[in-house]
Amino acid sequence: MKTEAKIQAILFLASLFLACTFSFAQPPAQPAQKKNPGASPPVKEEPQSEEQVLKLGTTQIVLNVTVTNAGGRFISGLTSKDFRVFEDKIKQEIISFTTEETPFAAAILLDTSGSMTPKMSLARAACARFAAGIREGDTVAIYGFGGTKVKLMQDFTEVRDVDPLVWDTDADGNTPLYDALVQACEALRKREEKRRAILLISDGADTSSRASFDQALRIASTANVTIYSVDMSDAALGQGVARDYGAQIIKDFALKTGGQFFQTPGGGKLRDAFEQTVNELRHQYTIVYEPTNEKEDGKWRTVELTLRKPEFTARTRPGYYAHKTSSKAKSD
Repeated sequence: MKTEAKIQAILFLASLFLACTFSFAQPPAQPAQKKNPGASPPVKEEPQSEEQVLKLGTTQIVLNVTVTNAGGRFISGLTSKDFRVFEDKIKQEIISFTTEETPFAAAILLDTSGSMTPKMSLARAACARFAAGIREGDTVAIYGFGGTKVKLMQDFTEVRDVDPLVWDTDADGNTPLYDALVQACEALRKREEKRRAILLISDGADTSSRASFDQALRIASTANVTIYSVDMSDAALGQGVARDYGAQIIKDFALKTGGQFFQTPGGGKLRDAFEQTVNELRHQYTIVYEPTNEKEDGKWRTVELTLRKPEFTARTRPGYYAHKTSSKAKSD
């Protein structure tokens, strides 16, 4: 009986111990939260619509940058930390940096004025050479300008063949060069590609445009278009002396938009110029920044781009025209 009593006592203590352990292991009851009828529900952030995104991006400045070494070879592998951007000598913050080979949109402007008659075959062949070298995703349009009109010979397309209209066009009349630039820039402005270029092929100065040099340059700036100009004058081809300021004018368009000027493009050099342009557009860096100067005064802003590695050279447009608020918008 004593043994049986001991066993019962042990079992009782064991059950008591387990009960206490279980009660302490339970989490304390959470107090009921009081409802606050005056509290506002949490705000749910709505995703930005496409229209909002476009509106926010209208003040952003895009710089397409070509970096080369002393031998003219394209340099890849740089990062945003290797670049510094200054606007009117004030440092700007880079908000977007792209290094991959993104598609470009290009417009070829072919001078079809009367003075181009003996050079048309060479110019047409160069157009075909450029179109044949584009990649998937790149688009090219071709415009002809002669007489008093600018004609769209081939709309933007990824097709590498040149439209037969380009081969059948005869040279005649005056040179509405500025009008051609304005029309091509307006078309490029509507494109989604950030890399936009014009290949300008001409042998002389403008003679019949409604637009001026400054108007053409301003729209090229606001449309973020880089101009590569090819001098087809008799002097450039070694067939005579310079008779006007045409070469200097198309050179200015190239320099002020960050492009290149090809002065002696005869024969194989013209084909090389087009191949070099295609290759350059494939090896550019695209930098985007939001200007600290928010004035919409339409004035020219100087842009300076420097590299952390001084052994390389960076080329981009030297500035841009700020957006200008119309007097009507101000009055509203």
